[in-house]
Amino acid sequence: MKTTKRLDAALEKLYTAFHNNTLNPECCNNCAVGNICNNTDSWKHLSDDHGSLQLNYVGLVHENLGRKFHGYSPSELLKIEAAFLKGCGYTLPLNHRNAKPKNLTSKETLFNGLCAAVAFLCTLDGIQNVMDFYPLFQKETEMPFLETAQ
Repeated sequence: MKTTKRLDAALEKLYTAFHNNTLNPECCNNCAVGNICNNTDSWKHLSDDHGSLQLNYVGLVHENLGRKFHGYSPSELLKIEAAFLKGCGYTLPLNHRNAKPKNLTSKETLFNGLCAAVAFLCTLDGIQNVMDFYPLFQKETEMPFLETAQ
C-alpha cells in the first residue's frame, strides 16, 4: 500500500515512542502530536487547552497563512491529538474536572490511543487504516509452547 511521506514519518515517530515507553498523553512533548513534532511542545501554542479543537489567535494566524508543521496544518494537529486522547479514554479538553483513564501510561491505554490516532492520520491522507498490516505495528505474537510426551 502506498502512503504519504508525512504519514510514514508520523507512524515511525509514534511507533518508536510507543515501544520506547516515551508516549505520554499528559505531556505536550511526549503525546501523539508532541512526538510527531519531534518531541517539542511548540504545537501547544496553537490552542488554549490541551485536547481542544479550537484554534486560538496564534493557531488561526498559522492556519490562515497555510503553514504546516511536520506536514500537518494547525487544525489537523489538534484533531490528531484529540483522537489520541479520546482513544486513551480522556474526556476533552484535558483538565482536572474531566474524566481520564485510571492508568495513564499502561500499554493498553496507550495502544488504544495510538490506534485512534493512526486511524485518524490515515483518514487525513485518504488511506485505509494501516494498523493491521503496516510493518511497524505488527504485533509480535508468541507461539504457545507445546509439551510433547517422551
